[in-house]
Amino acid sequence: MLEKWEQERGRVEFEIDVHKELHDLLADIIFRTAFGSRFEEGKHLFELQEQQMHLISEAFKKCIYSWLQRFLPTKKNRERWRIEKEIGKSIRMLIATNSKAKDNSEILLSLLMSANKNQQGEEEMFGEEDIIGECKTFYYGGKETTANLLAWALVLLSFHQEWQDKAREEVVSIYVHNPPSAEDYLTDLKIVNMRLNETLRLYPPVVLITRKVCKNVKLGSLDIPEI
Repeated sequence: MLEKWEQERGRVEFEIDVHKELHDLLADIIFRTAFGSRFEEGKHLFELQEQQMHLISEAFKKCIYSWLQRFLPTKKNRERWRIEKEIGKSIRMLIATNSKAKDNSEILLSLLMSANKNQQGEEEMFGEEDIIGECKTFYYGGKETTANLLAWALVLLSFHQEWQDKAREEVVSIYVHNPPSAEDYLTDLKIVNMRLNETLRLYPPVVLITRKVCKNVKLGSLDIPEI
């Protein structure tokens, strides 16, 4: 992404939609992490989820939108249901074509498809619907929040360039002799972390999150009933 920006900088006048570029970058990273594939292969899936998020946001903005209205066959609801079915179909196809990912522990899909031991020591596996739900959560919770956080962080740094200079000096001083992927040094980025935390305080990417229990679950001493 940065190399592409450098090429654009050679022109006399240029304009970059940084927000979109960050969303595309995070989509590529998430898709590679989840399925071991490139963003182009799942572009249709991401476009569907973008449409779904837009429709859901529209519904939440309307004060008259009630719990009952979710089940009425309105034009917007029918479109949401259609997209939801198509998203599920796309993820099922990815699961089928990436079945060999079970042998790759670095891919999220392989971890979701692997058996795990419960509190009683019995092996359990996610069902297909559970895997689809986890993949959608991974996308919604990872792409939108991270891309929006980085976009707002860049906006704030552009307004406060003295902190931009301090952050750049910190990154250069730490990574000049270390590879950029060296995770051991991330905790040393004090100023960068301060700026990200301040961005989260001013512009939190998540204001509401809901959970639904699909079956009776026991968490320690708590019994959570199915809704």
